[in-house]
Amino acid sequence: MSRPQLELSRQAERLQVFLDGLTQAAGHADRVVPIENYTKGLMLPIERKSVEPMAARLAPGNVRQMHQSLHHIVADAAWSDDALLKQVRRQVLPAMTRKHALAAWIVDDTGFPKKGTHSVGVVRQYSTPRTKDLSAGTPDCGQLGKQDNCRVAVSVSLATEEASIPATYQLYLPEIWANDPERRKQAGVPKEIRFQTKPDIALTQIRSLVSEDVPRGVVLADAAYGNDNGFREGLVSLELSYAVGIQSSTTLWPPGMVPLPPQPKGKMGRPPRLLRRDEKHQPLTAKELALCLSAADLRKVSWREGTRGMMRSRFAAVRVRVAHRDYWRNEPHPEQWLLIEWPATEKEPTKYWLSNLPAAIALRKLVALAKLRWRIERDYEELKQELGLGHFEGRNWRGFHHHATLSIAAYGFLVLERCLFPPSGNSRPLQAPNIKIHIPRVQSDYTPRGAARTNRTA
Repeated sequence: MSRPQLELSRQAERLQVFLDGLTQAAGHADRVVPIENYTKGLMLPIERKSVEPMAARLAPGNVRQMHQSLHHIVADAAWSDDALLKQVRRQVLPAMTRKHALAAWIVDDTGFPKKGTHSVGVVRQYSTPRTKDLSAGTPDCGQLGKQDNCRVAVSVSLATEEASIPATYQLYLPEIWANDPERRKQAGVPKEIRFQTKPDIALTQIRSLVSEDVPRGVVLADAAYGNDNGFREGLVSLELSYAVGIQSSTTLWPPGMVPLPPQPKGKMGRPPRLLRRDEKHQPLTAKELALCLSAADLRKVSWREGTRGMMRSRFAAVRVRVAHRDYWRNEPHPEQWLLIEWPATEKEPTKYWLSNLPAAIALRKLVALAKLRWRIERDYEELKQELGLGHFEGRNWRGFHHHATLSIAAYGFLVLERCLFPPSGNSRPLQAPNIKIHIPRVQSDYTPRGAARTNRTA
């Protein structure tokens, strides 16, 4: 056996071991083979990872039967997404953390453009814009950074410095859907699903990971989540550290300043307990505080090797207190870090973060952790471009989540393979997964549904 053939054989063995562990969550023996087939189909080098083209490649001699099997396992079968994702974590995390400790839990959401209004969760809505273009094809709602007809899913990824994988994944159900019984029934939305904001969904996912004793990391999120005071307080109640983006308009007490103490007690009534402000004693916005800094307060920091060389910028970190509604409190919010990025080429700061990491943390480490959020962009790029995350064509709740779960499972095997054969450096560009699966050729006379027939007359 030649060396390439030997490696192909070994990879097939590793894939089968992975799938055997995965299908322990199938719940029924009849689901094992369809789950394996669907996961393999998502790894195929085909442009569209929806049921029909996968069926045509997996069973060219019996497309109809394979189509029915794949459609049933993803759209109808009642296996647990949570249980299967847990199996993915059990297999992937040990390999991810063999050389690098788990560093972060990364919260984000991603959008999927969708025409019509009948697919579950689809409305005209806004999704957080990406920091870069992640797709060579049609951009998703998040890349557009504007309102569009789409659906949005919230996830939490587990990340080391070298690898990451989504651990949770749930569709955001807008109020117009959550409060419409007929729509819910047609799309099969579970009874226990109620309207939640995206930060609330993320916090529920994080609580679930905490209850499962998943190794903890610093929670990272952009300003869509970091601006939410309840989200940050929820992380504190779970005893989690965070470094989350905030808007420049967030109000803060500068270093050394706190709200005024309660009014002195009068002759009558209970003693005042609430903090206060006056016209001369007010908090500043994050931007106002940053503009008070001098050039000497900014330090050049590099954090990782990118595709164009070492990534560098100017940063400052100051100890502040959040001012959010502290006039209803009897003690100030705890002190934490305000991290500011101000590139030398810009007239004002470009990004702001709040972090409750220890006061003794080095600026370089604080920057590296805050910037690690880039890994979720890689997750979504490969899940969408290579593993068909956005290719599900059904309309119901179960199918949307089953397809995503199996896409993440396929991605999990890709992560395992990379842990065995790591790239030579962080600057290596993203590549399609090098997974070789023996699949028969499609029959020459097979024509997918909807395709134009060559012998059709006018």
